[in-house]
Amino acid sequence: MDRHLQWGVLGTSTIAKNAVIPAIQQSERGEVLAIASRSKEKAEALANELDIARAYGSYEELIADPDIEAVYIPLPNHMHKEWTIKAAQAGKHVLCEKPAALNADEAAEMIEACQQHGVLFAEAIMYRYHPKHRRVQEIIASGEIGTVRALHGNFTCNTADDKDNVRFKREMGGGSLFDLGVYPISAARMYLGQEPEAVTVHALFSEEHDGVDMMASGLVEFPNSVALTFDCGMWASGRAEMEILGTDGRIELPKVFGWENSDIPPQIIVHTDSVSREERVSVSNSYVLQVETFAAAVLEGEALPFSPQNTIQNMRVIDACLESARTRQRIQLVD
Repeated sequence: MDRHLQWGVLGTSTIAKNAVIPAIQQSERGEVLAIASRSKEKAEALANELDIARAYGSYEELIADPDIEAVYIPLPNHMHKEWTIKAAQAGKHVLCEKPAALNADEAAEMIEACQQHGVLFAEAIMYRYHPKHRRVQEIIASGEIGTVRALHGNFTCNTADDKDNVRFKREMGGGSLFDLGVYPISAARMYLGQEPEAVTVHALFSEEHDGVDMMASGLVEFPNSVALTFDCGMWASGRAEMEILGTDGRIELPKVFGWENSDIPPQIIVHTDSVSREERVSVSNSYVLQVETFAAAVLEGEALPFSPQNTIQNMRVIDACLESARTRQRIQLVD
C-alpha cells in the first residue's frame, strides 16, 4: 500500500475543521496525525471530534513532533509568515492558506526559508485543482471563442454582522481583497497564462469593520489590451462567477470557486454565434485534489502545478490593488 503523508494542522479554524481536515482524511495519500491550538482543550476537543491521534496545546509542540512531515496552516493571515518559517526550520513541508502573507515581500521571505530548508511550499488556493479549469484553458487554446478580449469575475458574501471575525481586523490581514479578491485575480492569471501590467481599484473601507475593505471593484490590465474587471466583497449578496469574453464567443462559469455536489448546475457554459452548450467535467472535491497533489509532490517528487513564484506574483497584484484603493490611483506592476 502507498505510504501516507503525515500531516499536522496548526489551528482549529472553520476551514480546517469543515474542509481541509476532512479532505486529508478522505484522500488516498494523507493522514492527519496531529492538531494544535493555543488552547489544549480546543485541540483535544477537535481531535476527539475528528478522530485525530495527537493534540497539542501549542504550535511549537506540533512542529517539534518528528513524525509530522507536512503542516497545513489555516491561521489568521498575519501569522502565516511566522509559522511557515518555523515549520520550514523544523523540516516540515508547508501548505499555507491563502493569502499566503500580508504582502509579496513576506511571501518571498517565507518561500526562501522553505527552499533554504529543503521543504515544499504551496498556497492553498484550492479551486485551481479542479479539472474544470484545465478544460477552460483547453477551450480558450482551441480558438472556439476566438481571441480573448476581456474577463469578468466576482466573489461576494455578506458576513458583515460578524464583527469579531478575524477577516475584519486590519492588523490581522483582514479585508475582501485578501479573502476573496485572490480568487478572480488568480483565475484570470491562470486562464491567460500572463501577469498583469497595472491595476485600478475602488474600495469601501468600513470604519465599522476596523477600516478593512469590505467591498472592492477593480480593473486589472493584462498584455495585449486584455483586462479583468472584478468585484469582491464581504458586505454584499453572495455570488461567485467568471466570464471569459472572446471575439467569437464566451465562456460562463457559474459557481466557479465553490463547493460542488451531484446537484451542481453546469460547470462550464460555452456560447458562440452558432450554439450554446453545457459541460460538466467532474464532481470533484477541490480540497481533496489539493492535498493529493501536495502528497504526490512530497512523496513522489512530482512537480507542484502552482509554483512558489506564482504565490509571490499573486501577492504583488493584491498589494497593488490595495495601494490603488487607498491612493485612488492606477498602479503599474511593470516599468
